[in-house]
Amino acid sequence: MTTERAYHHGDLRRAVLTAALDVIAADGPEALSLRDLARRAGVSHAAPAHHFKDRAGLLTAIATEGFCLLATALDEAEDLRGLGVRYVRFATAHPAHFRIMFRPELLRPDDPELLAAREGTRSRLRTAVQGHGEDPAIGFTAAWSVAHGFATLLLSHNLDGLLDGQDPEEAFRALAAKIFRPAGSSPTG
Repeated sequence: MTTERAYHHGDLRRAVLTAALDVIAADGPEALSLRDLARRAGVSHAAPAHHFKDRAGLLTAIATEGFCLLATALDEAEDLRGLGVRYVRFATAHPAHFRIMFRPELLRPDDPELLAAREGTRSRLRTAVQGHGEDPAIGFTAAWSVAHGFATLLLSHNLDGLLDGQDPEEAFRALAAKIFRPAGSSPTG
C-alpha cells in the first residue's frame, strides 16, 4: 500500500526560486541542489524538475529574472551616472541574482527568455551611452565595466576599507563623475 502525501503548493516555481536565491546568497551557486530545494519546499525530489528540468534550467531562470529586474531598475535612471548608480543598487539589493547573471558556464546560453532579458538590459545601457556622446561600443564597454567592477568589488567586500563608511551609491557617483564627463567638457572640469 502506498501513502500519498496530501500536499498542494501554491506556487512551487516561486518557492524553489526563492529557496535557490537564499542558498546562493549564503553559500554560492556550487551549494545548489534541486533535491535539497525540493526538501526545503516540502515536495518530492522530482517536483522542481517539472518547472526547471535541471540545475542549469533553474540557474537560467534566476538569471532571466535578474536581467528583467535590472532592466526595470535601469529604466528609472535619468542619465549615465544614474544608470550606474541603479546598477550598483541592483547588485546590492539582489546579490544572488547578480552572482548568477554573469556566469554563462552555469546557464543555458541559447534559452530564448534569457537572451531576450539580457538584450533588454543591454539595449537600455546602449541607449544611455549613445545619448552621452560616446562611441557606442567603447562607451558601452566602459560604462558597464565601471559599474559592474564597482558592484563586484562592493559585494566581495573589497571596498570596505576604501569607502570608509561612505555610502556606496555616493562613492560610485563620485567615481563616475571623474570618469564620465558630459560631451564637450574638458578633463579638468
